Amino acid sequence: MHDRERDTQSADEDSSNTRLTLSGLLNFIDGLWSTCGDERIIIFTTNHKEKLDPALLRPGRMDMHIHMGYCTPEAFDVLALNYLEINDHHRLFPEIKRLIREIEITPAEIAEHLMRSEDVDVALEGVVDLLKQKERKKKNETSDDQKMSDVVEKEFDEGVDQGKKSKFGRIMKDLTNFRRRSSRITGKRKML
Repeated sequence: MHDRERDTQSADEDSSNTRLTLSGLLNFIDGLWSTCGDERIIIFTTNHKEKLDPALLRPGRMDMHIHMGYCTPEAFDVLALNYLEINDHHRLFPEIKRLIREIEITPAEIAEHLMRSEDVDVALEGVVDLLKQKERKKKNETSDDQKMSDVVEKEFDEGVDQGKKSKFGRIMKDLTNFRRRSSRITGKRKML
């Protein structure tokens, strides 16, 4: 866990006074539930749920788990309604929804661009520009992977032709093949 206040304290202070342990957090949460008659809602966020201790995730401490994934066309409709008060479809909606289906983008990134202007056209054009920028980046990454794969394949083939297998070429070919298989299985690009 990260203690923001600790960042501003001087190095001379004893850091053990500000350090939060798992035991301390569990006692704090349990204490909240036991001392108040009214129900309380505590919201925890993390990018790595798998790294949390099971004692913290157990029912009674965390009763509801909500996965916040990438934006979907349906989620975009809700964002457009909430930020721009658009009840019906705008001329840019089909293009935005097509791009959202192809690109991984979070609702927060979309919301950030929707808030930049009160003018509906300007805000939605900003979203289109963002999505097209991400689309170009994705295509460039795919293109770079293919170029690297071609170079490795050529080096490997040259090594075989010369009667000696390049160790580097074999390793890179294996890594490239692994990445291809991983991306087919998960539908996402895995970084090694």
